[in-house]
Amino acid sequence: MNEKANNQAPQIRLVEVGPRDGLQNESEPVSVDDKVTLINLLSEAGLRTIESGSFVAPRWVPQMANTDAVFRDIDRHDGVTYTALVPNLKGLEGAVASQVEEIAVFLAVSDAFSQKNINCTMAESITRVQPVVSAALEKGIKVRGYLSCVLGCPYAGEINPSTVASMSKQLIDMGCYEVSLGDTIGVGTSAAAYNLVKQVADVISVSQIAVHFHDTYGQALANIHAVLPLGVTVIDTAVAGLGGCPYAKGATGNVATEDVVYMLHGMQLNTGIDMQRLLDANRFISKRLGRPGSSRTANALLSAQEH
Repeated sequence: MNEKANNQAPQIRLVEVGPRDGLQNESEPVSVDDKVTLINLLSEAGLRTIESGSFVAPRWVPQMANTDAVFRDIDRHDGVTYTALVPNLKGLEGAVASQVEEIAVFLAVSDAFSQKNINCTMAESITRVQPVVSAALEKGIKVRGYLSCVLGCPYAGEINPSTVASMSKQLIDMGCYEVSLGDTIGVGTSAAAYNLVKQVADVISVSQIAVHFHDTYGQALANIHAVLPLGVTVIDTAVAGLGGCPYAKGATGNVATEDVVYMLHGMQLNTGIDMQRLLDANRFISKRLGRPGSSRTANALLSAQEH
């Protein structure tokens, strides 16, 4: 890679969601020590935003029951933001007690998915989220917004981009600094992703837009590549392609951090991420889960190193 060209290239920020969005769907418990080790390895690899857990009721997401212990034990690196998903004011209390400096709230752009996920309509979910955002901002905690099912819902089918744009603006207006557009079931194609981001960028700044593509149909990298020319510089990824969605049958993991880094570095774009250290994180969590990850890049590079 041309070092001079790389230094002048735009900076892309990857938001690593593996420790939360990736692990939450695992059926076997992942220990606090393993989560802490994974997060520490990701920090050492150069990830600067790491979603490290969620403060949700354990009966709904058992895998996240020990998030407070994870935040207690991680090695917090300077310049790294360790975030947590927070669904309500009680969850915010847990985040404050754990000295979380940034939280994420979530909404769905489909009434059907919202009912399945959090047992309320879209309108009701906005009403629930508003006090959480306000209370967090009062405490000096930054807030990021997630929108689920932006390119398709497992129950309602196609989603109108204008609905996504409207809800994105509502999240920004209530105080979120950024909105992550989530293709929860991974049905989006590059043309649909481009059109969606273009419409959302008509109502909020493109600098406030992140993309979060699942790779169910193998389209995630193509979708990311399609929206980069629009000015998107924030991408959600998960080490080893971890993840899924308990409320969307058949949805596979997030786009793999390793695959995105490989593509971006090949495009002479800066990520600040050390691929070899990222492979260390991949190797660790894959061994703990007892299976190889879904990252083609990682599997190819690790196989080459072994031989």
